[in-house]
Amino acid sequence: MAYRDLRDFMNAIETERDLLRVSEEVDPRLEVTELLDRAVKEDGPAVLFERVKGHTAPVLGNVMGTHRRMLKALGLASYDEADARVAAFFDVKQPQGLLDKLKMLPQLAELTSFLPKTVKSGPCKEVICGKGRFSLRELPVCTCWPEDGGPFITLPMVFTKDRESGKRNCGMYRMQVYDDTTTGMHWHVHKHGAKHARQRQRRGEKIEVAVAIGSDPATYFCAAMPLPDDVDEMLLAGFLRKEAVEMVKCETVDLEVPANAEYVLEGWVDPGELRREGPFGDHTGYYSLADDYPVFHVECLTRRKDPLYVHTIVGRPPMEDCYMGHAIERLTLPILKRQMPEVVDLHMPFEGVFHNLMLVAIDKQYPGHARKVMHAVWGLGQAMFTKVIVVVDRDVNLHDPSEVAWKVLNHIDPGRDLELARGPMDVLDHASQYLGYGGKLGVDATRKWPGEGFAREWPGVIENDPGVKRRMGEIWERLRPGR
Repeated sequence: MAYRDLRDFMNAIETERDLLRVSEEVDPRLEVTELLDRAVKEDGPAVLFERVKGHTAPVLGNVMGTHRRMLKALGLASYDEADARVAAFFDVKQPQGLLDKLKMLPQLAELTSFLPKTVKSGPCKEVICGKGRFSLRELPVCTCWPEDGGPFITLPMVFTKDRESGKRNCGMYRMQVYDDTTTGMHWHVHKHGAKHARQRQRRGEKIEVAVAIGSDPATYFCAAMPLPDDVDEMLLAGFLRKEAVEMVKCETVDLEVPANAEYVLEGWVDPGELRREGPFGDHTGYYSLADDYPVFHVECLTRRKDPLYVHTIVGRPPMEDCYMGHAIERLTLPILKRQMPEVVDLHMPFEGVFHNLMLVAIDKQYPGHARKVMHAVWGLGQAMFTKVIVVVDRDVNLHDPSEVAWKVLNHIDPGRDLELARGPMDVLDHASQYLGYGGKLGVDATRKWPGEGFAREWPGVIENDPGVKRRMGEIWERLRPGR
């Protein structure tokens, strides 16, 4: 069953002794970060800060900072369980005839049951504060790192609408709190929120924005999913949690937000109004430098009577966002396989901070196949930001760093197997030649074929006879030191 809201999930993990309550007063400036950093680095529990200096609302952090809690948030025993379901979600085709339509009825009925459901009200409406009756400083927004430009909201669900189609988008963009009623809106040029803002800017219009903070984890996780333009994040959330997300209309803008949210901020952005935002200690492990970004003007705040503020920190991996990123990797793999059937597996190691390194195992079918895969990945959505792609054969375990390094370094001839390209880069990549544009590297670490100019025999891997290994393994288990 789906978790009703954030606190329902918190109670569930506390029952499993996977929640640490901190009753001592903790400063939202730097101190919350230090404890959360220690918790995630030690594969520790979620942390509830019950007394946050200067605030009445508690702060919950490291919610999905382990594989076990990430899976629990999505209602999964393992990521393999989601493979077929997610593939089916993105594989709904236009039926061609009556038989096709009849076959698709059960699938369509299931998908329809997960459509977001509009309700009249919800917990996020328990307190409604119009203009002049609230301050963003009342929220326990944390300053994470010493050189940060200020406090940042780090897990917002930012809702906008496409001006042409009216379709909703929900993204996750950090928000620096400037004062009582304004924040930064850190949406990059490649993001859907920024696209919607440009539509308005061309017509000299402002864009309405709503920001929900603190929903059930599966719902706010979907705000970070790199989905196609026409896929509603709230529909995917309902699909993952196996229960429709209840949405409620905002008070002052023509948008809907999850009814179970803890806080909702309603307002607007004038795309032509920019303000200096940052620096910010980012997921790369380095500070992203200060730059100019749009300003979010908050006109109304609604909340629960006893709100719970959810927070995450980013920085040198591993961090909570690494586990969220791993979940995104596993959930998008079946989609990638639909587009490129030769892909057997992919992995983005934590140290690669999402965009720096992607490992891809393929069922190689022809000369140059690895390079075809590299360029295909660089042409896919946010995968276009990938700085280094390493392609290996299907028998390489991508999740064993030792095996990957061994196989890759044994298989490559740098003069032959490197593919250099240029293209869009993540705006947060501080090493690229230009902001948002730079070089990329593909490494073909597959076994080379004669058609690729390799005329010699490719050697086999050293392995003992299976029967000998089995018999000697039994003996070793009886005699090995320390048994």
